[in-house]
Amino acid sequence: MSEIADVAVIGGGPGGYVAAIRCAQLGLSTVCIDAWKNARGRASLGGTCLNVGCIPSKALLESSEQYFQVKHKISAHGIQVENATVDVPAMIARKDKIVTTFTTGIASLFKKNKVKSMLGTGRLLKRTDKDDTWRVEVNDGEHKQTIQARYVIIATGSVPRQLPMIDIDNEKILDNVGALDLPEAPAHLGVIGAGVIGLEMGSVWRRLGSEVTVLEAMPDFLTAADDQIAKEAKKIFSKEPGLAIHTGIEIESIKTSKKSVSVQYRDADGNGQKLEVDKLIVAIGRVPNTADLGADESDLDLDERGFIAVDEYCQTNLTNVYAVGDVVRGPMLAHKASEEGVAVAEAIAAREKGHQLKSTEPVNFDTIPWVIYTAPEIAWVGKTEQALKKAGVAYKVGQFPFIANGRARAMNATSGFIKVIADADTDRILGIHMLGPHVSELISEAVMAMEFAASSEDIASIVHAHPSLSEVLHEASLDTNKRALHI
Repeated sequence: MSEIADVAVIGGGPGGYVAAIRCAQLGLSTVCIDAWKNARGRASLGGTCLNVGCIPSKALLESSEQYFQVKHKISAHGIQVENATVDVPAMIARKDKIVTTFTTGIASLFKKNKVKSMLGTGRLLKRTDKDDTWRVEVNDGEHKQTIQARYVIIATGSVPRQLPMIDIDNEKILDNVGALDLPEAPAHLGVIGAGVIGLEMGSVWRRLGSEVTVLEAMPDFLTAADDQIAKEAKKIFSKEPGLAIHTGIEIESIKTSKKSVSVQYRDADGNGQKLEVDKLIVAIGRVPNTADLGADESDLDLDERGFIAVDEYCQTNLTNVYAVGDVVRGPMLAHKASEEGVAVAEAIAAREKGHQLKSTEPVNFDTIPWVIYTAPEIAWVGKTEQALKKAGVAYKVGQFPFIANGRARAMNATSGFIKVIADADTDRILGIHMLGPHVSELISEAVMAMEFAASSEDIASIVHAHPSLSEVLHEASLDTNKRALHI
C-alpha cells in the first residue's frame, strides 16, 4: 500500500474538501482524491461548484449585470455613458482568474491542515472479512495505486443530465461547462430547462445581447419555488432582461448544422413548433456521479435513481463508509454538501478519537436556503404555500414589496417582494420566500430565525437598520398580523 490514512475522501468539491479539512483539524490523517484538472492539465480542487458551477457562473452574472446596468439603467441616476461595449473574452478571463485563485486557495488550505491531495478517480474496492480497513484504487489515467483507510467519505457530486437524442459537444450543444466559455454572445441562444442553471446562464447571455428562448418541460415555471414568487418572477424575466420562456413543451428532435441548431418541439397546446438557434444550452438537471465508483464490487447500495443510499447521518450500508452532497438524497446545493461533510467528519472523529464534541445532529433540510442568482434574485427557505395547502396546515401570510422600501428606491431596484408564512396558531415561521435585490444575502436572517424556531413576531420585534433592504423582511413579518406600517 502506497498510502495509509485514517480517512479517505473521494471527491474534492464543497462536500469533499470541507470534510477533508475538518477531519484533519480533528487530528485524523486524511487523503482527498479528486480527478478534476484545469485547462493546463493540473489538479484543480473545488469540484463542479468552483471549477464550472457556482463561482464562475456568479462571476459572469456579475459582469453581465454591470454591463446591463451601464447600457440600460444607469441613466436613471443621471449618469450618461455613450458607446458602451462588451469584451466577452475579458469577462471570461476575469472569471477564469477568480476560479484559479480559489482552486489554488483550497490547495493551500490542504497544505496548512496537512491534508494529502491525490489526483485521480477513486474506486472503492471490496473489503475482506479479515481486514478492518477499506482500500481505494486511485487512477490518474496513467498509473494506479491503492490507498488504505479506516473510514471513507464519498463526495463525488453530480454530472449534467443528458438528453438521449443528442450529444453534448460544447460547440453547438452546450452544458454548464460550455455555457461558461462562449467567446461571444450568440445572436440567438436556446436553453432547454428553466431551472437554476438554465435561468442563470440564459440571463448572462441575454444581458450581453443574445436573444434567448427557454424551453421547459414542466407545465409551470419554477415548481420548486412558492407559486406566487414563481409567477411574479416569470413576469419580470419575460420583460427584463427579456427571456422568452415557454413551459409545458415536449422536445421531439434536435439537429445541428454548420451554422445552427434546430429544435423541433410541441408546445403546451400540442402544436408543433420549431426553434432555430446559434447555440443550445441543455440544462435539464443533474444526476449523481456514481459511475466507476465500484458500487457493485464493494456492495455499496444505490437507489433506483443512482443515489447512494444513506441514513439521516450520511452513513451508507457499509461499515465506516459515508457519503455526502449531490451523490445522496436531498437538495443538490453546495452549502448542503459542506454541512454534511462537517457533520460526518465530526461523527468520525468522535468515534475514532474520542473528541468531546457536541452530539452530532443530522443536517436540517427544512432550513437549507435556496438561491437563484438572476436579477432580481430569488431565495427561499422552508415550506411553500402550495405545500402547506396540500398538507392541510393552517397558516397565515404576510408580505411587503420592495417598491415601498427606501433603500430599494435609491438603488433603482424595486421589483419583487418578501413573503413570510407562519403557523396560524403558534405563529412559528414555516417558510420565507423572497424575490428582489440581494435576497441571496437577506435569506440568512430567515434561515437563522427558522433554525431557532422563531415566530413572525420575533422578527417583527427586532430593530432593523433604516434605510436597508432588510426592512422589507421586517414589514412582511409585521404583515402576518396585519401590522405593516408602510403600506
